[in-house]
Amino acid sequence: MMDGDGREGSAVDRRALLGLSAQALAAGALAASPAPAHAAETGSDIVTMPARELSQAIRAKRVSCVEVMAAHLDQIERFNPGANAIVALQDRDDLLRQARVRDAQLAVGVAVGPLHGFPHAVKDLQPVAGIRFTRGSPIYRDVVAPADNLMVGRLRAAGAIFIGKTNTPEFGLGSHTVNPVYGATHNSYDHARSAGGSSGGAAVALALRMVPLADGSDYGGSLRNPAGWNNVCGFRTSFGRVPVEAPDVWLPSMGVAGPMARNVADLALLLSVQAGRDPRAPLSMDGDGAAFLDPLGADLRGKRIGWLGDFGGSTPYEAGVLDVCTDALRRFEALGCKVDPAVPDFDVEVAWQAFIRLRAWQSATQFLPLLKDSAQRGLLNAQSLYEVEEGRRLSAFDVTDASVVRTQWSQAVRRLFARYDYLISPTAQMFPFDVTTRWPTEIAGQGMRTYHEWTKAVCLITLSGCPALAVPAGFSAQGLPMGLQIIAPVHDEMACLRLGAAYEAVEPLWRTRAPPILRALL
Repeated sequence: MMDGDGREGSAVDRRALLGLSAQALAAGALAASPAPAHAAETGSDIVTMPARELSQAIRAKRVSCVEVMAAHLDQIERFNPGANAIVALQDRDDLLRQARVRDAQLAVGVAVGPLHGFPHAVKDLQPVAGIRFTRGSPIYRDVVAPADNLMVGRLRAAGAIFIGKTNTPEFGLGSHTVNPVYGATHNSYDHARSAGGSSGGAAVALALRMVPLADGSDYGGSLRNPAGWNNVCGFRTSFGRVPVEAPDVWLPSMGVAGPMARNVADLALLLSVQAGRDPRAPLSMDGDGAAFLDPLGADLRGKRIGWLGDFGGSTPYEAGVLDVCTDALRRFEALGCKVDPAVPDFDVEVAWQAFIRLRAWQSATQFLPLLKDSAQRGLLNAQSLYEVEEGRRLSAFDVTDASVVRTQWSQAVRRLFARYDYLISPTAQMFPFDVTTRWPTEIAGQGMRTYHEWTKAVCLITLSGCPALAVPAGFSAQGLPMGLQIIAPVHDEMACLRLGAAYEAVEPLWRTRAPPILRALL
């Protein structure tokens, strides 16, 4: 028997997905449940629990799903008006009703999965059945998704309750979360600053404890830049690790889906749900996500780390960014790792131009029909027009040449892994900028030629195909967060997670330096 996501499942699993039996319903299991027999947890206790601890507390009935839902909805009511991270928020009464269903399932011995009763908001580039699916575009302002996609189906099967969406830039283009449908998402540490993007809503919702976990996607740093700018974790996985549905499943995009969380262990928990082969994504990796639940402890003494820095002067950085990140390298040294400078033996400008062409080729097809429609053409933003115009200029030979350069760049990065176990790089080339800025036009006096060149250093890791785990690095003198990417060879996500968990244990910035507006809560 196959579940909706193509995995084999038990009868109990299917009962859980379909709801309770008629017997349970007749017995009144869906009535409001009495408070569980445990020492009372306050709402602030619940929303500050790590996700793994929260999952265990729900299963042990130390907290009810209703309590969990109510605590997070209260947090959203308190902090989302200033942050605008969660959009398309669903009706509170209906969400509490769904939470009562989850409690009733536990009462009769049916548990859906590791996310049982978790309030979850999906990035608004993914469809969730019955919830608005705008992609941040006025063209799709009133669209309601008829069905879940593959990844969302896995989250639902694991027990998540969908409370709404997290905000994203229009069509996910650019690393600054603002769109004409919902407006801008504000940085969790300074509401006058950008949240990053395109998973900006997800990162801010996590940082402000409005959700226990968040999903995201990453093409040009969308899981890494907002994680670094909000002092949380994001994981750009290898292609095929998290299967995704797409119009073309045979010519893979450089975009991938992945998890976000406040700490590395929680990140691995969500990845265990997202990962695993699915027949609808024929290039997805074999196996399932269970390996990501394994202990992350490891002896890292003697591991060699290559510090990419500014790629030998090829990528400019705002003053202070490299200082914060190089100071963070001491945490790896405290683990017994050896850190040395490293640069791929390849022309960074040649690699960057290949990235631009491949992105345009892979992005333009979704915008061309809209461009040809006179009623919709005027609703496209500058970023989408840039991509489609770049894409229209490309020939098949241009695309092939760019793909060959991508191969050459990835081989240069691979050769670095003959000398280093890991590579490390900042998650952004600048600290969070003014939220009213469309996109940065210069860094350290160097002009940016495109709307996305200010993310070049992160896009170069995308081009390599390597998994890259974003972890907090530290803060500027103004208190603005910055992150580090922990980069491992292609397909070695567990290596990223092990080093990330050890690094985090040296100094857990997600716990010790929360957003200022939360500090009275913690």
